[in-house]
Amino acid sequence: MERKTAKPALIDTDILIDVSRGLDSAGRFLNDLQQGGGVIISIVSAMELTAGCRNAGQLAGVRQFLRQCEVLPLTEAISERARQIMESYVLSHGLLLPDALIAATALEAGIPIYTRNTRHFAMIPNLEVVQPY
Repeated sequence: MERKTAKPALIDTDILIDVSRGLDSAGRFLNDLQQGGGVIISIVSAMELTAGCRNAGQLAGVRQFLRQCEVLPLTEAISERARQIMESYVLSHGLLLPDALIAATALEAGIPIYTRNTRHFAMIPNLEVVQPY
């Protein structure tokens, strides 16, 4: 689904990885977000980006990028909601812990999630999932 204007939403890690790999559509999307009010990510995505670094240069780039983002921390409410989501979908859908935490963050913030991996989140009630490109 193509989006003309991006509204405030949580950005999933997969989109940030696409940007780091030089995917034009991801770069344009992220640029639109930055111009329109900023990029919002979960601390989980920040940690996933950090874990993917292979050298000091990449780590410096991630640090610089994160300074330009609003990074939402985990809270007690997010943790409890993520636990409930895991309980509901780990067996039936193979939901992974990072995805449950990211989904719970979006739900608690009351914002949609932008992701290319819509199937990771599609089963979660009341979570607006948007594939931006």
